Formats: sequence, C-alpha cells, structure tokens
Amino acid sequence: MINKKLLIIIPCYNEQDNVLLLYEQLNKLQINNCSITPLFINDYSSDNTRLTLEQIGAKFLDNPINLGIGGTVQLGFMYAFENGFDYAVQMDGDGQHPPAELHKLILPLMDNDGDVIIGSRFIDKEGFQSSALRRFGIDFFSGLNKFLVGISIKDSTSGFRAYNRKAIFELINYYPDEYPEPEAIVYLVHKGLKIKEVSVLMSERVAGVSSIRRFSSVYYMIKVTLNTFFLHLKMKANG
Repeated sequence: MINKKLLIIIPCYNEQDNVLLLYEQLNKLQINNCSITPLFINDYSSDNTRLTLEQIGAKFLDNPINLGIGGTVQLGFMYAFENGFDYAVQMDGDGQHPPAELHKLILPLMDNDGDVIIGSRFIDKEGFQSSALRRFGIDFFSGLNKFLVGISIKDSTSGFRAYNRKAIFELINYYPDEYPEPEAIVYLVHKGLKIKEVSVLMSERVAGVSSIRRFSSVYYMIKVTLNTFFLHLKMKANG
C-alpha cells in the first residue's frame, strides 16, 4: 500500500548530456510505501537541457532567470510543501548521485531516525572520493560545522540529502543561496532538527563541467565561511 509521497528535486544547469540517463534510472526506482515523483528544475541553462527534458517527457520547472543552486533547490522545497509531499530528496543532475542509493536516505526518514539524512561518501570510503582539493574544502567545512554547532558531518558539502516535512517547512522559509550545503547544516541544527549521516556510494560526474572551478575555490571557501559564521551568530542571538 502506497501511503507516502516522495519528491526528488533535481537542479539542472547545462546538464543536457546527463538528464536522460538519470530520468530513466529514476523511472525504474521503487521504494516500499512511497510514490516517487522526480522533478527536474532547469536553472536557465544555456545548452539544450530544457529541450531534452521536453523531449523525454520529464516533469520539470523552468526558471526564467538563473537562480543558482540555492534558489533552485528552495523552489523544489516550496513545490514539495505546497503539493503535500511527505519527503523530499535533493540530488544532482550530473549523475554523481546514483538513484539506486536513494533508499539509504529515505528508510531512516520513514523510521523517524532523523529529520534530515545526508548521504556521505566518506564513512565507508567506497566509490568516488572526490579530488584532493575538494576534499580539503570538505574537511574544512566539516570542522567549521563541528566548531559552530557541535555536529560532525564528514561529507559536509554533499548535495545528496533527504528531508521530512518538518525540515521541508523550515527550508522554504530560509535556504542559503550559493553553495548552500555547509551553511544549511548550521541553520537546521539551530532549528532543532535531527541530522543523520549515512554511507552511500557516489559516482564521478558523467558529462559536463562542475559549477565549482579551481579558480573560484578560495573565494568560495571565504564566502561560505563568512556566511555560515554570521548566520550562526544571528540565530544564536535570536535564541
């Protein structure tokens, strides 16, 4: 008997070469007691992402301007809340988050083991482990989260996450805009939500280019660090 509704939020920017395979994999996905709705969100791509989504018959939203990852994912949360979904999953549109691993995020939610479940590639250290430069940044933000709010998340920048309805409600009210994952952890902890990390296998990007370049990595770390720090101070001051 299906009694829970799951929305899979897939932000897409220039992912014309990846969405077809992901769409096919998601359509084969089954999770007990869940009806599954994949929702692609085209973030004003400059390639043929939108045309590809139309051609394959995928359910998608089309941003009239480029909102960035934060605004695009938050739009998905709004859709999930307004349409009565019990759970929402965010996953990348580039093939790094295998749909076959998704049940590892959903089952803990269904068992009430947490409000937010983060998929981590670093617990069992299997599958794609990212580059040394990226790993340095991930470790840095993991340490920052631990320092600010006392929670240890090994894969702090993971965009493979699942949320219950309580978490969805909090995230439609606030979600960081650019590279939001480390900052969102601090926000959710301050909101009293329980966060759990589970081991998943991730893959290397199938095609295309990541939106985070080596050139911008220092800028990214500084900006996210400052945003996270000031968000923590603001929420701590507001009780």
